[in-house]
Amino acid sequence: MDFLRPAGWQEALAAKAAHPDAVPLAGGTDLMVELNFDRRRPERLLDLGRIRELYEWETSPDGVRLGASVPFRDLVGPLRARLPGLARAAHTVGSPQIRNRGSVGGNLGTASPAGDAHPALLAAGARVEAASLRGTRMIRVEDFFTGPKRNALAPDELIRAVHVDAARGPQEFAKVGTRNAMVIAVCAFALALHPHARTIRTGIGSAAPTPLRAREAEDFLTGVLDEGGHWEHGRPVPPAAARRFAELAAAACAPLDDVRGSAAYRRHAIKVLARRTLHWTWTAHTSRTGREGEASCA
Repeated sequence: MDFLRPAGWQEALAAKAAHPDAVPLAGGTDLMVELNFDRRRPERLLDLGRIRELYEWETSPDGVRLGASVPFRDLVGPLRARLPGLARAAHTVGSPQIRNRGSVGGNLGTASPAGDAHPALLAAGARVEAASLRGTRMIRVEDFFTGPKRNALAPDELIRAVHVDAARGPQEFAKVGTRNAMVIAVCAFALALHPHARTIRTGIGSAAPTPLRAREAEDFLTGVLDEGGHWEHGRPVPPAAARRFAELAAAACAPLDDVRGSAAYRRHAIKVLARRTLHWTWTAHTSRTGREGEASCA
């Protein structure tokens, strides 16, 4: 196995162009498991650990640009206020040691259906900055996942950064696991309110071949909130509407039976998580805007 260790970003892109089969190594929290259990044996590894710019993040009034190697630790800490949904997801990732090493960019590159960051990124409307010697392009996160552990990167491309808009409304993330910590999600759900656009976005993990949005559920709830004047008056979401939203979220799933849970259980769990996160986010929204009433949809 060849070990490539570029000192800078352009050198990394040149190495990837010359060796498209080289597997990027950032935090290594996923890749090293596969290597240790002999599930994967690539001919070349491309170590990105010396490229300092990948560990940097930048904020602006509109959002945050996360270098591909920014660790989950920073999301739980200094970026929590700007990216609350992603921060909640990051807090569930492994142990403190893994959060010190693992990164959003690495999580995306692995493209696991159970990646904890993915539902929150979908709900927030993130974009992936992909680069090669040919140039740079932006990929919407919903277009990034092409199959189980497959992504939209070209063979000569690397993830340079992830762009996430600053939260302008409440965001939540919840997951079900076989225990409370250090566990792969049986299923996960994220919900973000976007009051400025009068829309909501969702993200579902570990309940389909790829992470995905529950678009029909989003459209339904957006219509309910608009038609009922909920954004203006802070009225609670009708319980029947909350139930229907949860049903549509569960219907968006395409889960499998495996050792962590059955397909039927995953659908039921997503339904429960959808109702809970809707209750939490709408209650937070009405509290933030100072309007009376709580979202009685739990």
